[in-house]
Amino acid sequence: MPQTEKITISYLIEKKKKGEKITMVTAYDYPSARMLDEVGIDTVLVGDSLGMVVLGYESTIPVTMEEMIHHCKAVSRAVKRSFIIGDMPFMSYQISVEKAIENAGRFIKEGGCDAVKLEGGSEVAHIVKAIVDMGIPVCAHIGLTPQRATMLSGYKVQGKDVEAAKYLIKSAKDLEKAGAFMIVMECIPDVLARIITKQVGIPTIGIGAGKDCDGQVLVYHDILGLFEKFVPKFVKQYVNLSSQIKDALTKFKKEVESGEFPKPEHAFHMDPEEAKKLLED
Repeated sequence: MPQTEKITISYLIEKKKKGEKITMVTAYDYPSARMLDEVGIDTVLVGDSLGMVVLGYESTIPVTMEEMIHHCKAVSRAVKRSFIIGDMPFMSYQISVEKAIENAGRFIKEGGCDAVKLEGGSEVAHIVKAIVDMGIPVCAHIGLTPQRATMLSGYKVQGKDVEAAKYLIKSAKDLEKAGAFMIVMECIPDVLARIITKQVGIPTIGIGAGKDCDGQVLVYHDILGLFEKFVPKFVKQYVNLSSQIKDALTKFKKEVESGEFPKPEHAFHMDPEEAKKLLED
């Protein structure tokens, strides 16, 4: 049975201890967030991936704080049970520790989130600690960090050699020490994800990191087949709604053009006598 009360950090950590998998899915609006909450998804991530799947940007880089807060507000209005994590966009936490704390606070105060997520390894541990010290929970994100895709030479698997893998292991431990309550691990070898998951006491959430993580996350639009630009290797499409939606819209177009829609049952009608008087006038 899914948890019926509001999910907390201690609940998520307890799931790791019990070996129970944690579920995470992105959401960017009220209806999708409401559905995720109703089916019992543990954590809802308002990801900066909204830049690509909702706003039409070529990457996550252009996403602004205002855009993130706007979508977080919509999600938080829908969610009653799931734990909400807001994704800190590019340059919202890199400028200074003070700016990072200020922006993280906006996710909680204005966006209605329960926590924030930021990308980076050991190099951002001091920022994580500063935010956590102010009472704001932080979910870390290592491996393929989309905001740094250019520096990483594109969207490629990270930690494939021993040196790189050891840095990610160190990063995970440093981020846990800094106070992160959870770590998202993206596009890293499954054996590395398994090692990190065993060596940290906080939950690990995989996306393209194999089955041994404490949980898994996918983008809402990828699960439902709503984003057609590209489908990453690690994505499983559970349904292709794009084709069904296009079929429905095509049918609507044809019925309007042919006069088949709307039919009398789709219209509002006056009392026949009143209609007669109106027509006589």
